[in-house]
Amino acid sequence: MIAAEGLTRPALRRKLREARRALSPAQQRLAARRLYRQLAQHPLFRRARHIALYLPNDGEIDPGLLLREAQRRGKATYLPVLNPWPRTRMVFQRISHGERLWPNRFGIHEPRRCLDRQRPVWALDLLLMPLVGFDEQGGRLGMGGGFYDRSLAYRSMRKKGHKPTLLGLAHDCQKVDRLTLASWDVPLQATVTDQRWYDH
Repeated sequence: MIAAEGLTRPALRRKLREARRALSPAQQRLAARRLYRQLAQHPLFRRARHIALYLPNDGEIDPGLLLREAQRRGKATYLPVLNPWPRTRMVFQRISHGERLWPNRFGIHEPRRCLDRQRPVWALDLLLMPLVGFDEQGGRLGMGGGFYDRSLAYRSMRKKGHKPTLLGLAHDCQKVDRLTLASWDVPLQATVTDQRWYDH
């Protein structure tokens, strides 16, 4: 666990990104398999019909096995797609097995934009989110672009019964003792690592 005290958000982000990038390819593959075992048979995953995931970048834990398992079970799967305008927004678009993907402006692969295949975030059942750091109180430190926080801002105005369930996915080395959250930060319901579940 990394102590956040005395570190600015950018400094903490750098430290955590270095920690996950230091994992070897073999460690990354093992972590992905362990993540799959933590989630694939969990009721939240089994019950969800519409699941959004992400493609790993910069040492993020890889949910690819979960993506393939969801598709094998006939679930609708979605990836984030950046909006051309406004450039600070992203949407979630359904993808099919073997669909061709293209790098976006950050070099992360995504499907070609197609309005007919997009689904509002509040109509998803489960959102598996990447993160840079997390704590046991549900805090999530992202890459700093605010894309997920903006997409989920509506939740602060709804107190009950809102979807989707928000699960952060991470390597256990990304755990922080305590994150200082900004007013716009959207808390997670749980974080799942290669080692365990952290319910918040």
